[in-house]
Amino acid sequence: MRILGSIPSPTISYFDVGPLRIHFYAVFILIGIAAAILIGNRRLVQRGAQNWVVLDIALWTVPFGIIGARLFHVLTHTTDYFGPGKSPMDIFAVWNGGLAIYGALILGGFGAYVGCQQAGIKFLSFTDAIAPGVLLAQAIGRWGNYFNQELFGKPTDLPWAIQIDRPNTAIPTGLPDTAVFHPTFAYEMLWSLAGVAILLFVEKRIDLRWGRMFALYLAYYSLGRFWIEGLRIDPSDIYFGLRTNQWSAVLTGLIGLGLYFYSKRRHTGAENTIFTSKKLLADTAS
Repeated sequence: MRILGSIPSPTISYFDVGPLRIHFYAVFILIGIAAAILIGNRRLVQRGAQNWVVLDIALWTVPFGIIGARLFHVLTHTTDYFGPGKSPMDIFAVWNGGLAIYGALILGGFGAYVGCQQAGIKFLSFTDAIAPGVLLAQAIGRWGNYFNQELFGKPTDLPWAIQIDRPNTAIPTGLPDTAVFHPTFAYEMLWSLAGVAILLFVEKRIDLRWGRMFALYLAYYSLGRFWIEGLRIDPSDIYFGLRTNQWSAVLTGLIGLGLYFYSKRRHTGAENTIFTSKKLLADTAS
């Protein structure tokens, strides 16, 4: 495999503004969050919610999601932070990368549930509204991996292979310095962008309320993540031949399919309101 004809990686991962150092990874994460909020707000307002109520929910969702994403990454990559030559303090160096979407879904989902309860919005109605924006945010966030030179895949001679600077702890020993790699972060970005279009296309033709949009998001993303994860070579725990995040994709995909078919059986009519019964009673009483 030759470097000639492959795609170079960025030579910088941050820029300085006075005494402040700004990492591209954080910039793209923040842009993604903003995009998800904007899309979620528009979709919620179209369904009857107050303008920018999404911000009240996001105040719970975003911090819990970031914490969950980091914890999940650390717990599934313990050798990166504990052991000889490792510093546990690196756990807090989020700007170096290491936010796992499945962890964000777990704790971020909890935060969203709390926020929805306070706002009087049904949790699954909120997730239906926000799902396309979340998938777009994931696509945007993958650009941060490009600047960090991380989450690449196996060596390849494809013309879109990515060059990675050495040394890099994700590159197995024994590979020649001329080896170039699958840009798996780009594959996931493209998969996520296609998913946004697909989900919105399907929504125009069939009813994706009652949690069904969120369910299809879980299933769609996890399908792509499973095969993309299989291309990656960065260190990961392996169980029965599969990487940790491949098992996460299988479980999440099954949850998505289960939620979709449960919703189809449980809710046969139209979703007439996104508000909880408690919110409706309070509005009626006032």
